[in-house]
Amino acid sequence: MKYISTRGGMAPAPFSDILLMGLAPDGGLVLPESYPQVDRATLDTWRALSYPELAFEIIRLFADDIPADDLRRLVFDTYREDVFGSADITPLKVLEPGLCILELSNGPTLAFKDMAMQFLGNLFEYVLGQRGESLNILGATSGDTGSAAEYAMRGKHNIRVFMLSPYGLMSPFQQAQMYSLQDDNIHNLAVRGVFDDCQDIVKAVSRDHVFKARRKIGTVNSINWARVVAQVVYYFKGYFAATAGNDEQVSFSVPSGNFGNVCAGHIARMMGLPIRHLVVATNENDVLDEFFRTGRYRPRGTADTHITSSPSMDISKASNFERFVFDLVGRDPKVVAGMWARVDAGEGFDLAGTPAFARIADFGFQSGKSTHADRLETIRRTDARYGVVIDTHTADGLKVGEEWREDGVPMVCLETAQAAKFEDTIVEALGRKPARPAGLDNIEALPKRVEVVDASAELIKRYLSEHIDA
Repeated sequence: MKYISTRGGMAPAPFSDILLMGLAPDGGLVLPESYPQVDRATLDTWRALSYPELAFEIIRLFADDIPADDLRRLVFDTYREDVFGSADITPLKVLEPGLCILELSNGPTLAFKDMAMQFLGNLFEYVLGQRGESLNILGATSGDTGSAAEYAMRGKHNIRVFMLSPYGLMSPFQQAQMYSLQDDNIHNLAVRGVFDDCQDIVKAVSRDHVFKARRKIGTVNSINWARVVAQVVYYFKGYFAATAGNDEQVSFSVPSGNFGNVCAGHIARMMGLPIRHLVVATNENDVLDEFFRTGRYRPRGTADTHITSSPSMDISKASNFERFVFDLVGRDPKVVAGMWARVDAGEGFDLAGTPAFARIADFGFQSGKSTHADRLETIRRTDARYGVVIDTHTADGLKVGEEWREDGVPMVCLETAQAAKFEDTIVEALGRKPARPAGLDNIEALPKRVEVVDASAELIKRYLSEHIDA
């Protein structure tokens, strides 16, 4: 399988090459030339597989330049009961008939990002070892990507991590998870700004091709294709868990900020998984909901990005959205390049009334918005009705998912994180603290290792150079 750029300026490349690339050289995102197709007979075969067995079957369709035995070992080394707390890896919690939560937050950092990041850490180390190379990972996080990446990469050979996060805007638990790490290959930089400022810096550094090549800069943000591929797996697993046979359909509700998680669902659907609807659930930063309702994509600046109680979704520029739009406009890279030139100029674009927007229904997307009051009420109702305490982001997904439920079609809400990561809001909703996993009772009191910096790409490049050369 070969990969191309959404903007058309990259020669087709194999999986291992784009793995270390991050953004394509033309500033676009990579996608396969075509999606592998999964027929009914294959679904029947896959239904009985364990999570690592299923992950191997799916990922090898996209990573066919890695020897099968090596890939199998990497997958089975990743998806283990002792890492994810259950042999199921992603257990399905049935709240009531037709309404479920897919548990994705049982990994080391208690967030769904572990599902892909743990695999990516092993995969990076393997490919770099094969090539005798090193990699300096520059990432941006709104809360969970950073800790998942750092826990996956800590102590890995030939890898350094430089993670940008918005200063003071993550929960105390999220900050402690990241900033308490003392590993020499982990560097935390708290940026004076919001997540979009951090993400813009990563993109600006990636567009400096000379610097990127000289300093061997890569990324683990959801713009990295391998992360998206690893997330495709749990859509298949969730579908099998929620159905009795492959003639049924399922809808997924996905808390969405950067569009990476739901993009994986889009790819699973394009491969042939019987997904009826993909429900995009936003918080007060409703750029994506606005698009799916109106056709207008209107990214917002720092001043217009709301600080909310579901902070990992406080994002007003959804990087992975470009991958979906590429498919929506018939995979025309010239059209996408023009649209994102307007995005980069701060203008956005409007597809209302166009043939492309008329095709939204063909891709199964629906959307909705949740506010602070909504998530408090959803947390209270879920606790009272089902005895289940959910985090703030999962509450957004559950609230919007319930609005789109259909008779006879299970609604599977993707869990984002464990409630312990957002303790203050849980206390506000329920009047009590959520349970914490063993060993994390006093994580906020651990010594922290972080530098506070201004939102400047040039400053970050200087920091990278100094620490890479040290």
